[in-house]
Formats: sequence, C-alpha cells, structure tokens
Amino acid sequence: MSPREPRPDSAHRSPREPHGPLPMDRVAIVVHTEDRDRALATIARAGVVELELKGAGTAETDELPGLQELQRAAAAGVVHERLTGWVGWMPRRERAGLATALAPLGGAVVPLRVPPGAQPPTLMAGGDANTSRTLVDTYGVVPYADLDPARLAAAAYILMFGMMFGDVGHGAILVLVGLALRARWIKRFAGIQRTWLFVTLAGLTAMVFGALYGAAFGPTGLVPVLWLDPMEEPVPLLLAAIALGAVLLAGSYATGTVNRVREGGWAYALYSRSGIAGSGLFVALGLLAWGLAAHLTALTAAGLILALASLVLIFIGVLSEAGGGATAILQAGIESVDSISRLGSNVVSFARLAAFGLTHAALLSVIWSGTTSLWGSGWGYPAAVLVFVVGNIITFGLEALIAGIQALRLEYYELFSRVFVGEGRAFQPWHPDLSPTPASSPGTIERTAS
Repeated sequence: MSPREPRPDSAHRSPREPHGPLPMDRVAIVVHTEDRDRALATIARAGVVELELKGAGTAETDELPGLQELQRAAAAGVVHERLTGWVGWMPRRERAGLATALAPLGGAVVPLRVPPGAQPPTLMAGGDANTSRTLVDTYGVVPYADLDPARLAAAAYILMFGMMFGDVGHGAILVLVGLALRARWIKRFAGIQRTWLFVTLAGLTAMVFGALYGAAFGPTGLVPVLWLDPMEEPVPLLLAAIALGAVLLAGSYATGTVNRVREGGWAYALYSRSGIAGSGLFVALGLLAWGLAAHLTALTAAGLILALASLVLIFIGVLSEAGGGATAILQAGIESVDSISRLGSNVVSFARLAAFGLTHAALLSVIWSGTTSLWGSGWGYPAAVLVFVVGNIITFGLEALIAGIQALRLEYYELFSRVFVGEGRAFQPWHPDLSPTPASSPGTIERTAS
C-alpha cells in the first residue's frame, strides 16, 4: 500500500461507524509554564494524546526512560510568555476528559484546524481483539478517511475457505476446534482463544458446502448431493467459483469507490482505477461477456461504449499522476491496456476456489476408495480403519492449510488491492512509563522533569 494523503477536512467529518476509525481531533494543549511538569505527567498517565515531539532531542541522563521522555516533551514545548504548549492528535471522545484533568493546573485543550496534507492517525473502535481486525491490520493500517472493511473481509474469507474446504465431516471438526478454543479446553492454545468464532464460522461454512457437494469425510454417502459432485461436475463448479469471485470483486470496487471519494473527492474517484473508472471497466467487461454469450447486440454495444469511456478516464487519471509529457502518455497507454488484462486475470484467479475444492474432494475420494477396497475380510478391517483415519487426518491438516493460505491470497491481492491505494498511520499515544524503580528516589520524577 502506498501512502496517499486525505483531504484536510477529513478529521472533521461526521462520526464513523462503531467498528471503524474513531474521529480524531488535532489539538493544542496549553498550560502555565510553572505547572508544565505536572501537566506532562497528567498527559502521560492519560495516554490519549499523540504528541508531536519532532526536533526535540532526548536528554542524556542515567535516569528512567520515562523520565527522559518527560524531558524531551518539556524541551519540545512552545513557550510564549508564561504559557507552554504542545500540538498533537487525540480521539475526539477523550478531549473533554483530558481538559477536565488539566483544568486544576490551569491547562486547556484547544481543537485546531487540520493543516493541508496532514493525515490523522487511525485508531479503531474496539481495538484489535478480533480476528477480522487482524486480517486487515496484517495487510496495513486503514487510512483514517477510509471505510473499515474488517467485517466484510472476514465474511469473504470464510466464504472462500468454505468453498475450498467443503466437507461436512471436516467442517464439523473445525466447529469442535472452535468451541474447544472458546471453552479454553487446551491451555496451550489460550493465546488464540479470540479466534474461536472465526474458526467456528469457517467450519460451519465448510459444512454447508460439504452438504452441497454431498461430502462427509469424502464420498461416503452419509449425506446426499444437494447441488453437485465436484468430481462429476467440475465445469459448473469452476463457473460458480468465477461467478462468486465476480461478486466479491464488485464489492471491493464499490468499497474502493467510496474510499476514493472520501480520500480525494469525486474528481479523484472518477479517474481512479479502483474508483469510478475502474468500476465502470469491471461492469463493462461483465456486460460484454453477457452480451457475447447471449448473442445480445445491444448489451454488447453498451459494454463496448462503457469500456471505452472507462479506459479514457483511466488514461486521463494515470496521465495526470505521471505529470504529462511523452513518457507519461506512454505510461498511461500501457497502464490502461494493463487494466483490462489485469482485471481479466483477477476474475479468473478465483477459479482456484473450484480447483482446491476439487483437490480436497479428490484426495478424500482416493482415501475412501482405499478404505472400501481393504474393507472385506480378515486383516483388511483394521487396515481400512487405519487408512480412513490417517488419510483424513493428513488431508484435513493439509487442505485446511492450503485453503487458508489461498483464501488469504485472494483477499489481499484481488480484493484489498482495490479497497486501498494508500496506507494509514496508526495512532501512537504518548504514554511513557513513569513508575519509579528501586534505584530511583521518590522525588526522581519531579526532579528530573524539572
């Protein structure tokens, strides 16, 4: 993700979604100079302000690192007559509380206008205590102006995983694993207890697709085929995977368009390959495919016109970013053509949902064939049980890993690449540790801060 700055007024928009970025304010904190040290200690303990301390050198001292931070912040303060002030960012909802805490010291928290080009830091509501949040944060920090796609990303991931891991038996095992994590039955896995709901939902989705495929530990006949057998009808499964990919891409284009409007306005979104222009090209290729397949001349013509208009917008957008000139024209032309080929490859890339679903079914089919061939007489019974159990264990572990990686790959490369074009900046509150150590005297904090 390459950084892109939001519009200057992005910090003063309407309140965000409860699960999205918290509204941020740029503030000035002003106190009487004589109360500077106590005010800094109050700010440090609150831990709700990201102070801008650039240019302030760290005082060389053998004291605590937290006290060094107090010295650095004191040196970074702007002094005017009897007042000292600092500038920083803080969540809007915390502003009144900090102002109340500083009031006894004669301090004030004053909201400021966001300067042009400044990007507010991002702090998500609810923190990072869920797996859906981790899916997005592993890719990058959500820009402050953007929608937070965490919940939609989790739903898309679970859906893709379930299609590749479709089996009622294996899905039921995942559900049990999720419930075991929730109950903390296995102490050594307590650190990933928060993933229980994600794992459980992935297992349930795999069970649904397993019922559609008629698979329960393979083609055992324990459940009927409700839709299709991957081994018997791979082509319909392939087409269904591509159709699902098209739906997910449509959602990513819609989210990306909203984000481009938030980041740079309608003009920026109009010419962006992940905004209106890119969405138009995506719709145009869909209309072309539909028109050619159904032999509908009007639909094909509409697709061609929309594709041409979208390519012109993309060309203008790339040309303006490149700065003009012969090289920029060449670059715009290449990237416009590349947009078509890349979009086609992105759609086809979702065929892996069918390919790995078919692989899962094929492995379980081989295991079931080996089990039934051994099941007959004599020592064949224990051998059949061994093949069935060991084969399912290996397939479960291998396919769960592969499906998990492939779903993540599709999420990041095909979907998130359209949702985001820039990376945000995580909120980093100024919160030095002021706890004294045995080596420090009770008055160390006040003495060093002074």
